[in-house]
Amino acid sequence: MTVHNELAHARHALDDLVRSVGRLQTCLGDGLDVRRVRADADHLREDLELLGQSAATGEPAEAPAQPDVVFIPPTPYDLSMWVGCEDEGIGSRHGPERRRAPVGRLPRRTTKLT
Repeated sequence: MTVHNELAHARHALDDLVRSVGRLQTCLGDGLDVRRVRADADHLREDLELLGQSAATGEPAEAPAQPDVVFIPPTPYDLSMWVGCEDEGIGSRHGPERRRAPVGRLPRRTTKLT
């Protein structure tokens, strides 16, 4: 099918939708939900007209841009980059003096029963 045929088919389906919403409005009244559906149908009609205009001028639809892939090296960051930064309360390590690596296992507690 051509673009023109697809647009005509979409307009016909949208006309059917608008008629159905009108019948629902007579049955259900003019409540908030019905008004929202009617407004959505009106927006669809406007969007379909814009799509038809852009198809008539021959403008190609813009493809979504592919995000640039950023490779992060596995090497550690330069520690001077973090000087003066705070970790905003995440954990309890605030400086090099508190960043000691754990040494082995913790000593066992000994208790005597008396």
